[in-house]
Amino acid sequence: MSRRNHRRLPLPRSARGLARRVRRILTPSHRIALKRAALRDCLKRCVYCAEQLQLEAATLDHVHPVSRGGADDVGNLVVACGPCNRMKGDMLPIEFFMRYPWAGLNFVRYARTAHRQLKRGAKRAVSLAYAA
Repeated sequence: MSRRNHRRLPLPRSARGLARRVRRILTPSHRIALKRAALRDCLKRCVYCAEQLQLEAATLDHVHPVSRGGADDVGNLVVACGPCNRMKGDMLPIEFFMRYPWAGLNFVRYARTAHRQLKRGAKRAVSLAYAA
């Protein structure tokens, strides 16, 4: 199809340049598969406190929270125990690791599939927290 015959529909001015984020809805079986894979990748430990975890006690945690623009990518999902996940809440990784530097050290050690940028930020926050 040539571009010459392609008709463009004009968008209202308010919608130009704004991309709508589509939120994927995960089925329970897909969520369990993601949790199993994340648990395997994190060596069956909480990435914040390094506690041994079973599948039932593990919770999926978004390192960069969805409420602050994070995605459901595999590089953003890790497993954490319930208390650590609640303690982190919707804090950004840099905020959390500045407040709890021991969690940042464990994160660097156990979060093997996390994005490199998240690991670099964790290292930077831990070094700044211990320097202060």
